[in-house]
Amino acid sequence: MKLRSPLGQARGLGSAKSGTHHWWIQRLSSVALVPLCLWFVFSLACMSGADYSTVQAWVAQPWVAVTLILFLSAMLYHSQLGVQVVIEDYVHGEFLRIASLVMMKFAHVALAAAGIFAVLKVAFAQ
Repeated sequence: MKLRSPLGQARGLGSAKSGTHHWWIQRLSSVALVPLCLWFVFSLACMSGADYSTVQAWVAQPWVAVTLILFLSAMLYHSQLGVQVVIEDYVHGEFLRIASLVMMKFAHVALAAAGIFAVLKVAFAQ
């Protein structure tokens, strides 16, 4: 016979506050993405019909290259946070969950590296 209440039995099994940081970071990244997405869509609309040399000259501007890299980084980080929540909620089995999380994080880092490399390659192409 146990004399402990259900609350007493649950104590020490983890904090309900552990997801708060993740939630806040996802919200902050989405707030950062609003002006970045608006800038990116507006820029693409202005560049419609432009040839490669015009786009290359535009990307070669330092503030444009930095903003594109910020957009890519914020977008992929926000995506990684969202996919992580989906995997944690819907993938059952500890090994499969951990393997999925590791593969997802590697994929997002690889995509970020490829995107940043592409922006720098276009920006510094002579």
